Amino acid sequence: MLELQNLYKTFNPGTINQKTALNGLSLKLNDGDFVTVIGGNGAGKSTMLNAVAGTWFVDEGKILIDGTDVTKLPEYRRAAYLGRVFQDPMTGTAATMEIQENLALAKRRGKPRLLRKGITKAEREEYQELLKILGLGLESRLTSKVGLLSGGQRQALTLLMATLQKPKLLLLDEHTAALDPKTAAKVLEITETIVSRDHLTTLMITHNMKDAIRHGNRLIMMMDGKIILDIEGEEKKKLTVRDLLDQFEQASGEQFANDSALLG
Repeated sequence: MLELQNLYKTFNPGTINQKTALNGLSLKLNDGDFVTVIGGNGAGKSTMLNAVAGTWFVDEGKILIDGTDVTKLPEYRRAAYLGRVFQDPMTGTAATMEIQENLALAKRRGKPRLLRKGITKAEREEYQELLKILGLGLESRLTSKVGLLSGGQRQALTLLMATLQKPKLLLLDEHTAALDPKTAAKVLEITETIVSRDHLTTLMITHNMKDAIRHGNRLIMMMDGKIILDIEGEEKKKLTVRDLLDQFEQASGEQFANDSALLG
């Protein structure tokens, strides 16, 4: 469903601020894979997601989504293939619009806009059923402004909106990092439910090693713009944080030095 072939990306080339963010990165995700991504600051995690989304183009390499070469497609053209949830809960929703209006926008994504009644009765009923899966009571608040919701509620709603059209690939960029632990756990639970229900191919960056181990069927660790660990199946199920740290040190020759990942 996703194939990254030998990707390179350097920012500010030829200057004192030159930074190689992707350094020969290759990765293949099969249909239905739920892959968690972890690594220290500057490992290239977010650069990889932004390259897939088309936020910026890579210098070399190819990006294929479901067999289609999207390497040179602009961001708005790739949006048809992708669902995405960002770290900031305020990013994925329109605060001044109602919950049902936000969902209606997500429902109409990529479709022709016509002059007709905004939201039908059938759509309202559909949105109520969809919101029930969140377990947050939002199904009874369809007309509430999204700006009145908590950060966790907004992030859960954003996740619902990002998956409404069942994208070929779901990108989660540390989507629980800005939430308190209890709320983060709830959003991750909702994530698992939706990804499993809709069999979504998913790439989730996390700063928390325990979450990376607990969720998904495959875990990759990045360092210096490439993948240094790729663990799946039974091996991943048996992993502990200590095991992961040991494997990182063996693969890289260094100690993992990311306090937020360790403390998490």
